[in-house]
This record gives sequence, C-alpha cells and structure tokens, in this order.
Amino acid sequence: MSEQGTDTATETFVAYRNLLFTVAYEMLGSAADAEDVLQETWLRWVKVDLGQVRDQRAYLVRITTRQSLNRLRSMKRRKEAYVGPWLPEPLLTAPDVAEDVELAESVSMALMLVLETLSPTERAVFVLREAFDVGYDEIAAAVGKSPAAVRQIAHRARQHVNARHPRQVVPAAESRAAVESLRRAIETGDPQCLLDVLAPHVVLVSDGGGVKHAALRPVTGAEKLVRFFAGGLGKAVGTLTGEPTVVNGTPALLVRLDGELDGIMAIRVEDARITGLYYVRNPEKLTRVASETALTRR
Repeated sequence: MSEQGTDTATETFVAYRNLLFTVAYEMLGSAADAEDVLQETWLRWVKVDLGQVRDQRAYLVRITTRQSLNRLRSMKRRKEAYVGPWLPEPLLTAPDVAEDVELAESVSMALMLVLETLSPTERAVFVLREAFDVGYDEIAAAVGKSPAAVRQIAHRARQHVNARHPRQVVPAAESRAAVESLRRAIETGDPQCLLDVLAPHVVLVSDGGGVKHAALRPVTGAEKLVRFFAGGLGKAVGTLTGEPTVVNGTPALLVRLDGELDGIMAIRVEDARITGLYYVRNPEKLTRVASETALTRR
C-alpha cells in the first residue's frame, strides 16, 4: 500500500476505532482482549485494497467480528481454568453512554454475563444485530453463515437472552438511589440497611480470579447475601468506603479499603430494589476504572 493509501487507511481506522472497540468488547467482555483484536484488525486493514471496498465501516466491523470470534474460542480455555465466577472487565464510562439507553443496556454487566451463556457464533450474531443493528447479509459475511441461518441464530439467541434478562428501562434516579443505599450499608456495616435495598431473590456474583477473596459460586437470596457481606467485607481490617461512579453505562460503586481500590460493584435494579450485584475484585480487571473508555454504536 502506498504512503497515501496508508494515511487513508489510518484515518478511516481512527474514525471508527471506538465503534470497533465497542463491538469487540461486547463480544469478549475483556478490554485487554478487545485491544488485541483491534491491533489484529489494523494489521489486516492496512493490507486491504481500499479501492475494492464499497463500505469501509462494514468491512472493518467484519474484520473485527472475525478476529473477536477467534479470540472468543481461545478465551474459552482460560475461562474454564478461571478460579470462581468470571465477570466482564468493568469500564468507567462517560455520561453519553448512560444517556444512550440501548448502548448502556448492551454493555451492562447483567446482560454481558448472560451473553457468556451463548456460543461464540450466537454471541456475535446477537451483538451485531441487537446492539449495532447490522443487516443479516452483512452478519452472514462476518460469521461465515448463510443469511437464512443467521436469522435463525438471531431468533434463538434473542429468545435465550430474553428468558434470562427481560428488557426494562430503569430510571437513572432509581439506580442512583439504590447505589447510594448500598454505599451507606457498606460504610455503616448495618445489615438492615443492606436488606432494605435488596430484592428477596437477589443474586451476587463476585470475581476475585483466585487473587482476592470471593464467593466461588453465586450467592442467591437477600439473607444469604447479607451473611456473606458480614463474613467478608464486615471483617475487613480498615475503613471501607464506597464512591458512586458509572461503570458500563450504569451506576456503580468504587469500593475502597483505607483509600485503596478494593473492587467495583455494579448492580441490576428492578422496582427500586437490587436484583443483581456484580463485584469485581480481581486486580487484573480493574485497570479501566481510573479513566473513561469511549464506547459508541456508530
């Protein structure tokens, strides 16, 4: 490729970089792996004859999808060897992500955890269709299936996800109020304060990666969750504080122990109560909460 061609390729790649990162992250749940996918996408993109490319955005999304599928399959072995539950890597996000309801929903910890139960191809089809509104023909080209097969996969994946994660719009004020109640409960150690904000059927999923203490299986039920907190955070040596923030487009807490980051608590709220609590303590997954990550569907 000529120097001018490389400059054009670079400009196009930079223009769509945030979109490509968002596609890869939603497929992988890992910012580090998404960055690797973008590097692989770039190396392939600069070898493309741009004169033969009708839609550069679609072509870049196609390359990113294929590389993400390859990475997903290799990540499967890592996840199988992972100690305890595996949660997506939380990202500190800008206010515009929360304002885009569709985007915030698509990158929420709750939904991304459900996406872990899909096959790699199902996940790719679901993400491209539901989050980015990519046409069936283009998805088919990206995943190596016929458009008819992609339609079936999309229908099956949508049913699977909806059964485990019914869509609903939660007012931002309601989520912020739940986070504030959670903060008070953590800082005061008051079990009743915690019980008041938890739904009876709440589920806690904690990810320590074998490095930090975490439940090896999900904890279900408000009473059990309160006991788990009392036995874990309640016995922490030092001062626990919670700092409200926005992670993956939804309100969350930065939990600190004596000022040092201990973990991120993301939540799912229904009817003003917390139904899902996702606590990431693995230090390797806390590198993207100090500065905002740009995400976009466009």
